[in-house]
Amino acid sequence: MNYAPQGQARAVVQPGEFAFAAAFLEHGHIYGQCNGLIEAGAELKWVYDADPKKVEAFRAKYPQVQVARSFDEILADSKVKLVAAAAIPNERGAIGCGVMQSGKDYFTDKTPFTTLEQLAEARRVSQASDRKYMVYFSERLHVECAVKAGELVHGGAIGRVVQVLGLGPHRLGKPARPAWFFERARYGGILCDIGSHQFEQFLFYSGATDATVTQAAVGNFANADTPEFEDFGEASLLGNNETSNYVRVDWFTPPGLSTWGDGRLVILGTKGYIELRKYVDVARDKQGDQLYLVDDKGEQHLNVTGQVGFPFFGELILDCLNRTERAMSQAHAFKAAELCLKAQAAAKRLTP
Repeated sequence: MNYAPQGQARAVVQPGEFAFAAAFLEHGHIYGQCNGLIEAGAELKWVYDADPKKVEAFRAKYPQVQVARSFDEILADSKVKLVAAAAIPNERGAIGCGVMQSGKDYFTDKTPFTTLEQLAEARRVSQASDRKYMVYFSERLHVECAVKAGELVHGGAIGRVVQVLGLGPHRLGKPARPAWFFERARYGGILCDIGSHQFEQFLFYSGATDATVTQAAVGNFANADTPEFEDFGEASLLGNNETSNYVRVDWFTPPGLSTWGDGRLVILGTKGYIELRKYVDVARDKQGDQLYLVDDKGEQHLNVTGQVGFPFFGELILDCLNRTERAMSQAHAFKAAELCLKAQAAAKRLTP
C-alpha cells in the first residue's frame, strides 16, 4: 500500500511551468504519483487532506509543499494544472468530476470508480469540460520491465499477441489497513480494486479496445472477520480483436516472501512470449524488473532496473499542456475501468 518507486529525474518542462496539487491522501500510492510527476519536472504546490496527521507525514516527504486550508483553495488556484489524488475508492469519481469542472486535469489512484454510474458521469464531465481523468495504473506505469515489455510487444518482438495472463498477488497487512478497505461499497471488490491493474494491462499489450467478460469469480477464504472483504478473484476476457485474457488477484502473499507481492505477467504471441517477474525473482534474485523473452533466436533474460525509466509521467505533463494523448488515451483509461466494473458485477461468489 506504500509502493512508491523513485526513478531518475527526467524533466520535460522548465521549473515552475507545470504546477500540480496532491489531495485526499487515503492510499500510499499518492507518493508514487507525486514522485513520478516531480521527477518529470512538475512542481508540487499544494497538499490537502482533512486529517492533519496525513498532511504532516506528506510534508515530511515533500517539505516544499503548501498546505491548503480547503480543497476549494486548490481548485481556485489558476496556476494548478493537475490534481493528483488517492481518495477512498467510492469517492474518487465525484472528486474527479469536481476537478474537471474547475478546469483542471485529474490524476487518481486506481481503481478510478466503484460503480458504472460514477464512470458514466465522469465520461460526461470529461467530454463536456475537455479535461483529463487519468489513472495511476502503477503495475504497468511504474514498473520498468512492464515499460520495456510494451516497447518489445509494440515493436513486433513476439508477433501478434494471442493472450495476456496476469497474476497480481498482494500482501494484506491487515492491521495497518483503514476500515473502508474492508467495506464492499467503499473499496468496490477485489476485481474492481487490484484487478483494475490487470484489465488495463490486457488492453495495453493486446491492442484490444473493448472486451467481453466470459467468466469471473470472487471469494473470501481466510478473512471471516471481515465478511465484505474479498481475498481472491479471477476473471477471463475475450478482446474485440480475438485476444484473450486471464487474471488472478489475491491477498495471500505469505510472510516469507521478500516483497509485497510476486506480480507476474505472461504475454503470448505468435512468434514468442514474454514473462515479467516484476518485483522479485523468487528464490533467485530479490531485485525486480526481470524480463524473460523467448523467440526464434533463443532465450533472453533482461534485468532493466534503472535502464528504462517511467515515461508516462512526462508524457502526461505534456499531454496536459498540449491537449494530446501520448501517455494514455481517455478512452483507454475509461475502458479499463469499465471492464473491471463489469467483471466485478459478473463475478460468481465462491464459498469456502
